Amino acid sequence: MLHGNTHPDFADVARTLRRILPKKSPGGAAACVYHRGEKVVDIWGGTLDASGTPWQADTLSISFSTTKGVASTLLHIYADRGLIDYDTPVAEYWPEFAAAGKERVTVRQVMCHEAGLYAIADMVEHGREMLDWDHITARIAAAEPRHAPGTAHGYHALTYGWLVGEIVRRVAGNKPFSELIESEIARPLGLDGLYCGVPADQQHRCAILLARGMEGPIEARRGNTQRILEGAERWQRRLAKMGFRYDPSESIAALMAPGMEDLDFNSEEFRAASIPAANGMFTARSLARMYACLAQGGEIDGVRLLSYETLRRATEQQNRGAGRVIPISMKWRMGYHRVFAVRAKVPGGFGHFGFGGSGAWADPQRQLAVALTVNSGVGTPFGDARIARIGGAAVRCADRRYRTP
Repeated sequence: MLHGNTHPDFADVARTLRRILPKKSPGGAAACVYHRGEKVVDIWGGTLDASGTPWQADTLSISFSTTKGVASTLLHIYADRGLIDYDTPVAEYWPEFAAAGKERVTVRQVMCHEAGLYAIADMVEHGREMLDWDHITARIAAAEPRHAPGTAHGYHALTYGWLVGEIVRRVAGNKPFSELIESEIARPLGLDGLYCGVPADQQHRCAILLARGMEGPIEARRGNTQRILEGAERWQRRLAKMGFRYDPSESIAALMAPGMEDLDFNSEEFRAASIPAANGMFTARSLARMYACLAQGGEIDGVRLLSYETLRRATEQQNRGAGRVIPISMKWRMGYHRVFAVRAKVPGGFGHFGFGGSGAWADPQRQLAVALTVNSGVGTPFGDARIARIGGAAVRCADRRYRTP
């Protein structure tokens, strides 16, 4: 059963969400769509935990890499003010970053995943280190790139958030990243749930992650990690025999820190930390409204986050082809990637999807914004078919609406 509101023109989005909700197991989801500045879908259903507690209107859900789109938008806000230049070396804002030959790495190279600093496995000895902002940014500043910056691209699955976040913090007076998200995006847009570092008084709103292999006893999570590593080794051998250059070990190095399975993603400690590439806790309506602002040239309801010119620059495609970490073309913009949608084409769309199935994006051509949050399933590092199905339904509804007199 779904709750919330849906404009009749977008009834197919509600039907799609109803189909993707778990039928025989716990789990829930929320979807929100804006079209031409109007919120036309705001719905939710299912459960927020394994005991059957219903998903609520204000339920927050971990959205993994969907967080990168929010972090990127924050940096673009500071670029719009003239405080950050995309082609300036990162070390101009973060002097310690110049170590290990990185003095010429630019903000642009960081944002389009060309900095060569994706291997979190090279930087930490245990995943718990990721909970300490100062520690992890010091490790990144000291790290040596895996390739010459600008010569290739590889998805910075975990390191991206701290790279972008520390640049922003340096120009914003070293304020906590969580406070900057609140003051620069959430508060101006009147959002009800956009956190990268959940405050203690909001922890009760968080859905429990119910993803296989990522919750439950530590022993089970460690076993899942071992299976992933063994599988990567098998794929590496198979691909080498077939002549493919893609190396799965690069993906493992980017996606998995040593001991990362010891982290409890459902703990208050993990939710309270700021990991801007991975642990954002959002409502679908907050994500959708932020992207609705971007879909309309950077302004919604009289509130402007970005100038049209900065948004244009931020969303220009920067590279093409498969990368070292993800063996498909993501058509990277600065902090956003292409939009995948079932039975629909969104060539001008941009946004970010996340491990576990969440995602959010904008399509300026249609003035359309779509967001999905979930708490069950795993999928790929870029979501799964659920966000693509919701997005496809929204596009088709918008196109039919546009053609209707």
